[in-house]
Formats: sequence, structure tokens, C-alpha cells
Amino acid sequence: MKWRTILLQYCFLFITCVLTALEAVPIDIDKTKVKNTQPVDSAKIEPPDTGLYYDEYLKQVIDVLETDSHFREKLQKADIEDIKSGRLSKELDLVSHHVRTKLDELKRQEVARLRMLIKAKLDSLQDTGIDHHALLKQFDHLNHLNPDKFESTDLDMLIKAATSDLEHYDKARHEEFKKYEMMKEHERREYLKTLNEEKRKEEESKFEEMKKKHENHPKVNHPGSKDQLKEVWEEADGLDPNDFDPKTFFKLHDVNSDGFLDEQELEALFTKELEKVYDPKNEEDDMVEMEEERLRMREHVMNEVDTNKDRLVTLEEFLKATEKKEFLEPDSWETLDQQQFFTEEELKEYENLISVQEIELKKKADELQKQKEELQRQHEQLEAQKLEYHQVVQQMEQKKLQGISPSVPGGESKIQSHI
Repeated sequence: MKWRTILLQYCFLFITCVLTALEAVPIDIDKTKVKNTQPVDSAKIEPPDTGLYYDEYLKQVIDVLETDSHFREKLQKADIEDIKSGRLSKELDLVSHHVRTKLDELKRQEVARLRMLIKAKLDSLQDTGIDHHALLKQFDHLNHLNPDKFESTDLDMLIKAATSDLEHYDKARHEEFKKYEMMKEHERREYLKTLNEEKRKEEESKFEEMKKKHENHPKVNHPGSKDQLKEVWEEADGLDPNDFDPKTFFKLHDVNSDGFLDEQELEALFTKELEKVYDPKNEEDDMVEMEEERLRMREHVMNEVDTNKDRLVTLEEFLKATEKKEFLEPDSWETLDQQQFFTEEELKEYENLISVQEIELKKKADELQKQKEELQRQHEQLEAQKLEYHQVVQQMEQKKLQGISPSVPGGESKIQSHI
């Protein structure tokens, strides 16, 4: 079970983490000093969402693989190079037929899901005649050339794709946050343009007032510093700050007891600091910014503490960090309200991009409106023809009832004789 969580955290480095966890020495904790401590059942803890678009597929593959005893044994003996080079993936050829069958089915389901997504996207763009199967090659977490069988190549591609994607995930989130902030400012400025001078001054004054109110918060401790951890120790753990002990602190916050502090467990340590700055009840506090603040705090601590860059903090790494000067005498922490996320040039470029997109959307909307009008015209024409045909049929029926045969070519008509 240990390697399952770690693979989801940072695929090819999880072997080292498992071995370290097996060698970790248990730490005794005086549970009488801890308030509301509950035993954690690691089997019930769901692994966190990786944020990858193939997250569910990744988890399912891991679930199936860990049921094979042979693969588990090879995994425990493998090193990082075995995983990075793909040698471990070759062991897939030796797993049981039952496991291979399950993996084949998982891959078929994933391929079907991707095809459905591609089709939905293309259909929304009204593109036809596209080879959906060929478009599967844009996905690099599986071998699209063989959509029915899960092979060693698939495991190798899945590990490498997840590793690469997780490495760039935080950067992508920062970029999305930057766009979010620019969009907020863009919308604010556009709204101001719709107001008269008096109303505009009122809105500007309100904006500055809310900004100052948000910035007026208690001091935020430097993430990962002794002061910050002691605050968690006292307020969250309910322990005497004079009894602060790094080993005990590590054990308390290793929620799933796997011997590591992962990214989610680290981020949980910053809740007290974030509550000093953000309150969902306050209009001036943006919860999207709060999550960005949490992300930056976690990144900072990882950069300082995670010496082997495996996105996991071991007890050894944690204790070494507590010996540094930065732990005892940290610099002040600069919160987001003290930073500028974009320049005027970047905002202008972003607004130009939005303008181009709006023009394209308007063009598309105009085209769709024309198509709608043409379809409406055709519909009305068909309805008119239908009505005309209906009237002709009625006339023919009336003539039959009157004993008059329909006109025939040549203009002659015949009167039916009634016997």
C-alpha cells in the first residue's frame, strides 16, 4: 500500500521512499498530551487527486498491479534507475493472466473515454470526417497503436508521463492564477468605463479601502520556521509550546503513517497562517488567492527541506532543516498582497488576446446565426410545400367523392360511370 500513494506523488522516485519508510525508527509520543488524537487507519485514506487528466486511470492501474505478488516483490528490490530506464516495466510480462486481463480492460476503457472526449470536442466544432483513432496519438500516457492490450510500454509511458506532468503541474497552476488575476483587473477596468465620473471615483475609493482592509492582518510566520510549526503544535495539536519536539511533530502530522510528509500533509500545516489573511466571510478576501498562497508556501518549504527533490519529506530531511539558521531566524514572509503578479505590458497583451478571442467568438456567433436563419428559411419553405401538398391531396379526395377523376396528361377528364 505504501508504494501506491508514493507513486501517485512522484512516480519514478517512490522506491527510495518506500525503502526509507521501512527503515524508519518508530517515535514514541505521549498521547496524553495530545487533544482529540484518533488512530489513523491508513487503509481508509484515499490517495489525493494528482490533478492529472488521467488521474483515475493511473490510480486504477496501480490498484491492479499491487495485487500481483511477483510485481510487488520486484518493486521492492528495484532502484530508481530500474524505474527510469523502463526495466521495471518489463516485469509486467511476468504478472498473472488475471492481472493482465484487468489491465487490458482498463486500457480499453481509457481509450474509449479519450475517444469520446475527442469526438465531443470535434462535434462541438462541427468538424466531420476526422479519424478519431489517429488523434489518440496526442495522449502520451498510453500506447495508442495497440488500444486493446496493456503492455510494458504502457506502464513505462504512464510512469514517465505522470512524472513529467507532475513536475510541471505547479508551474501551470501559477500561470492559471496569473491569468485569473489579470482577468479580474481587466473586468474591473471595463466596469469602471461604464460609470460616470462620480460613480467611478466611488468605486475606486471602495476598491482601495477593501485592499487596505485585506492587507491589515496579523503577522504571517515564515512557512516551515520554528515559530510557524510551534503555532501549529500549540493551536492545532493542543500541546505545550515549551515542549515542542520536531520528531514528535513529524510523527503527528504524518497522517497516513508512511514515514513521509507529502505535499498534502505539508499544505495542511499552513492553515493557521492562511486564516490570518483570508476569511471566506470577508468580501475583500479572495479564496482563489488563498489557495495560491498555500501552494507557494508548500513550494517554498519543499525547496528548503526536500533535498533529494522527490516531492516527499523524510524524517531525516525534516530534522536537518530544523538545524538550519533559517529555521530559527527566518526572513519575513511576503504574502500575495505584497506582490505584483503582472506588469501593465503583460495586462495589455492579455487584453489584446481577449479582444482577438472575442472577435473570433463573435464571428463564429454570426456564422451560427446565419446558419440558424438559413435553416429557419428552409424549414418555412418545407412547411409551405407540405401545406401545398396537403391542399392538393384534399382537392383530389373531394373530386373522387364527386365522381370526377383527376386530370390526366393531355387535359382530358373522365367521368366515372356509376352502376
